[in-house]
Amino acid sequence: MVFHVLNRSVRRDQLFFNAADYSAFERVLRDALRQVPIRLLAFCVMPNHWHLILWPEKQELPRFMHRLTLTHAKRWHAAHRSVSTGHVYQNRYQALPVQSGVHLLTVLRYVERNALRAGLVRRAEDWRWGSLWRRCNSCDDLPLADWPILRPPNWVDVVNEPQIARELADIQRAIKNNRPIGDGNWKTEAAARFNVRRAERGRPKRNLV
Repeated sequence: MVFHVLNRSVRRDQLFFNAADYSAFERVLRDALRQVPIRLLAFCVMPNHWHLILWPEKQELPRFMHRLTLTHAKRWHAAHRSVSTGHVYQNRYQALPVQSGVHLLTVLRYVERNALRAGLVRRAEDWRWGSLWRRCNSCDDLPLADWPILRPPNWVDVVNEPQIARELADIQRAIKNNRPIGDGNWKTEAAARFNVRRAERGRPKRNLV
């Protein structure tokens, strides 16, 4: 099962202010991948949040995310001299199961065009802090895993095309309600399997995925 994993800063305040902040997160991500190996399919780091597409083999997702978020929060506080001032992230994290096939391709595209959709770049591959830029520039210091589906040969052009409004709305609704992404019956089964509940106010209970 592939998961769309994301988190935002507390109060949605800016989290990454400069290249040093983004680079620091990538270093934490790289260290976490080495310490708790998990397949990273795509990612995008934005000014106040980030997206990861993760494909765990067994039950390593909670351990990986614990190490990633805890280490990054500690280092962020140290770098910004804000130790003991509160949480860095507004929630623990969201991990939304994603159905394979067209739904997964849609979510991968959503993640890799995030900066373009936000108006931060003219082309999606120009955003330095994401997997699309890394693939286009043959960077291998932060390992990206092969996808469980075929990536279209014109993927960069596909990512840069405007996303269909219905597709965008479906993903954003799933994020808002903390629900799986897929077809109707599949979503119901995935929600029951992973005990995924509608998002609640405040810091949520521990995810079981």
